[in-house]
Amino acid sequence: MEKLRIALWVAVVFGLVGLVACNDKDTDQQQTRASKAVAGQQPAVQKPAEKPEADEGEEGEEGPATPAAVAAEKPAPQQTSGKQFVYNFDSDTPGQLPAKFHSAKTGGGTEEKWSVVADPTAPSKPNVVAQTSTDQTDYRFPLLICDEGSFQDLGLSIKFKAVSGSIDQAGGLVFRLRDPNNYYVVRANALENNYRLYHVVNGRRSQFAGANFKVTSGDWHELRVEVVGNKITCYYDGVKKIEVTDGTFKDAGKVGLWTKADSVTYFDGLTVTAK
Repeated sequence: MEKLRIALWVAVVFGLVGLVACNDKDTDQQQTRASKAVAGQQPAVQKPAEKPEADEGEEGEEGPATPAAVAAEKPAPQQTSGKQFVYNFDSDTPGQLPAKFHSAKTGGGTEEKWSVVADPTAPSKPNVVAQTSTDQTDYRFPLLICDEGSFQDLGLSIKFKAVSGSIDQAGGLVFRLRDPNNYYVVRANALENNYRLYHVVNGRRSQFAGANFKVTSGDWHELRVEVVGNKITCYYDGVKKIEVTDGTFKDAGKVGLWTKADSVTYFDGLTVTAK
């Protein structure tokens, strides 16, 4: 009889332990289901929004605090209103600099390489002038400066073709140039698909106007700028893209051509008219 009572007590104890364990399991399952329900009600974690492209209308000053030394420009006579010069490079010797021009550079990197080359696609056949150095230094701006005259108010145009470049594929017009560290430049870039107007002061450039649109490489395009007083108007393929006022450079200066970094760019039909 005593053994029977002990067996019954053991059965009761084991039953109670099993009941408690089942209740704990049910409680854990309920908590799990509740947690899942709460998680389902919470909004999904969102990835940070992609950073929008920077506004390219106004950029900060670029360039070294101490500019590279440049040679002083030889004086050129200021041209009177109506005087025009046209340079198509067709009578210049291929492989050499065109007559009445000299090369220079803003920024660092290796020496610029400007020369006359033949191009069967040239707007004025057979020759163009080309910048062919492929130095990839980013802050490097080869210049081809005209020595025949200086101009205050002017009309200036060029046809250009972006040929190649992995850092940049750009071509531009320089005007009111004092020396290779001080001038205005308007340029188009086929890698960035934009058109920008800068002033370069003591070797540091600052953008103060621009426009965004498709600029194709391998095709000829026309850049044109009209400058009267402090008003600068820039055209691309005959369409006005920029109109702005700026008084950084007020006096007469030389004109020329411009590229950037490793841009291989062809130019033809440089025309400048004093106003």
